[in-house]
Amino acid sequence: MSEPYAVLVVTHQAVPDLPACFAAIAALRPAPAELVVVDCASQDGSAEAARRAWPEGISGEVVPLSDNRGFAGGMNVAIARSRAAWVLLLNADARPDADYVARLLARAGSHPRLRVGGVTGRLLRPGGPPRRLDACGMRLTAAWRHLDRGSGEVDRAQLARPERVFGATGAASLFRRRALADVALGGEVFDRRFHSFREDAELCFRLRERGWEVLYEPDARCEHRRAVLPERRTALPAAVNFHSLKNRYLLRLYHQSLGNLLWTLPFTLARDLAALSWVLARERTSLPAYAWLWRHRAELLARRRAIQGRRTVPRRQVEQWFLRRGIPL
Repeated sequence: MSEPYAVLVVTHQAVPDLPACFAAIAALRPAPAELVVVDCASQDGSAEAARRAWPEGISGEVVPLSDNRGFAGGMNVAIARSRAAWVLLLNADARPDADYVARLLARAGSHPRLRVGGVTGRLLRPGGPPRRLDACGMRLTAAWRHLDRGSGEVDRAQLARPERVFGATGAASLFRRRALADVALGGEVFDRRFHSFREDAELCFRLRERGWEVLYEPDARCEHRRAVLPERRTALPAAVNFHSLKNRYLLRLYHQSLGNLLWTLPFTLARDLAALSWVLARERTSLPAYAWLWRHRAELLARRRAIQGRRTVPRRQVEQWFLRRGIPL
């Protein structure tokens, strides 16, 4: 019998997405044990829309927040409010197939010798033809970019085998509660400082540093209408770009070793100089990100010490992921 799972959704101005998202949740088999929706101070009535569209027969709650804590802060609340052994983190713009969670749970259960902390599926963008991939697990580059494998590629049945991957997107991935509790700091699974963007990659670093595996199951399919893409940066809200820039440095500050810093320096330096040039020339609203990092340097370094002090695996075991896209199962 499948282990019980909860579906967790964080909303902000999400009214147009909720009916279809909740219809997909209602169709999941086995059905979720609970559904928790945390609304981050929406002004469009998202909390009320969630209550109206609530899937029949599924217990849970809508938790309205008075402030916008972003995906990281909102998901911390949702995780704390749920109780199931597994949690499916789901964006409001994601539409999992009815067997999505069943396939993810089956994949996790197929490898008893692995310490499986998370499982993700084959995310596809809506529209087409041609149909395009959105995310098939996460990989790392030498420039410290965390990329969704296959993102934007035409779906030609590539990435069709189950694999171990570095990490999983927060848009539609299943995590073991015990793993999340193991890597939590100060009672929080996600670092609230990230607010939005890159918080899923940072979580996956902590999972790997504590010896948890993340798996990819290609037969588990989910549609995801991704809004935040590099090519759309100029059209994104200033706050999103601010957090994106700030968080790239938080990620490295928390998890980069001296050895990794030295061999990736040519790649990260080129990327950092390009980002600074872009901000100075085209995106000055993101300049405060640099000041924020300097102003909070003491607490950020303290968090790094806390994270690194809890590491249970050798650095090379995590840093191998900068050299590979996936490891076949």
